[in-house]
Amino acid sequence: MSRHDDGMAVRREVLGDEHVDRATANATDLTREFQELITEYAWGSIWTRPGLDRRQRSLITLTALVARGHHEELAMHLRAALRNGLSQDEVKECLLQTAIYCGVPDANTAFRIAQGVFAETTD
Repeated sequence: MSRHDDGMAVRREVLGDEHVDRATANATDLTREFQELITEYAWGSIWTRPGLDRRQRSLITLTALVARGHHEELAMHLRAALRNGLSQDEVKECLLQTAIYCGVPDANTAFRIAQGVFAETTD
């Protein structure tokens, strides 16, 4: 398999077919190469590495997204973290940790987003 194929397989496992299908279907001449880049680089080169499991990668990703204020990506990766086997309590602990190292306002927003994502999973 190619790096793109490996990346697409992991991307689908972590984010779900619905999300990936929507992202690829919405690709335009402007964004198509970017979609290929993140599939090959982020998903095919990094998420496929053996050094960390997906739960650990999700925790790191959540922390980075909170720190940078990437709220749209945070919601997507909160869903992915649950799919990767993190419990809601583990996500809560991660977000509490970010309050100390990333700041209370960023953690406050992250908790609000997580509450919405968690509500989706219990409906």
